Amino acid sequence: MSTLLEPFHSGFFVNAMAIGTMAGALCGLVGVYVVLRGMSYIGHGLSHAITGGAIASFVMHINFYVGAGIWGFVSAMMINRVARRRIIGADAAIGVVTTASFAVGIALISRGHGFTRNFESALFGSILGVTGADLAIVGGVILAVAAIIFFTYRRLLFTTFDPEVAEASGVNTDRIDSLMAFILAGTIVVTMNFLGVLLVAAALVIPAVIARMLTDSFSKMLWMSVVIGALSGAVGIYASWFLNIASGPAIVLTSAALFVVTYAFTGARSTRRLRTADAHL
Repeated sequence: MSTLLEPFHSGFFVNAMAIGTMAGALCGLVGVYVVLRGMSYIGHGLSHAITGGAIASFVMHINFYVGAGIWGFVSAMMINRVARRRIIGADAAIGVVTTASFAVGIALISRGHGFTRNFESALFGSILGVTGADLAIVGGVILAVAAIIFFTYRRLLFTTFDPEVAEASGVNTDRIDSLMAFILAGTIVVTMNFLGVLLVAAALVIPAVIARMLTDSFSKMLWMSVVIGALSGAVGIYASWFLNIASGPAIVLTSAALFVVTYAFTGARSTRRLRTADAHL
């Protein structure tokens, strides 16, 4: 038992556990809208674009969260604007904007501007050096995102499932899209340090997909995704201590394991349901 409780004797691990749980819950909450709106690829692309913004903000001596957040929001808006013109597909717009932003960051590194951040930690996530300020920032973003979703719940729901009808009914879908871009950019910015650029998209998508397999109710899916994300974050951080691996991969692998179990369970349940229907027929 003492071995199992050993990590909690370390102050930085307690902070890491808290940040992992909070980041997982935040990604689970936002991930529901990402998955249902077909924005999974945007989440993956924005994480790369924001990396370019993070490096640029370091070079220009701008606060990381401010510089990367603005860069991510502008990238998301550019993607929406290009995709709406319907000259090229949304996937192509994502490819152009996000890879160009990521290339800017790599170019700045190659110019030798004294970029001292551990680039491996930025790619795969790290729980080392989590501070009280980090906890406060992530907690603040969670409260802000929850408040935005609470006050715009119906409009977000309407736009998520039927944007054309929502616009015809008087919902300002452009404003809702901008709001989602702001939420998504903010979520990626505050979690990428702990989950990693390459894995934050998985943390956004997997909990929501698991919740979708378990329920057809949107409200239940929202809460389930938050709980699954928080659980994945806490278990992943705990496992990373004993496995001696980065926090990001540990959290994502925990989510993936839950996905496999859920998929097997729901697949078996669906098979039994079909057999029962065949028997009645």
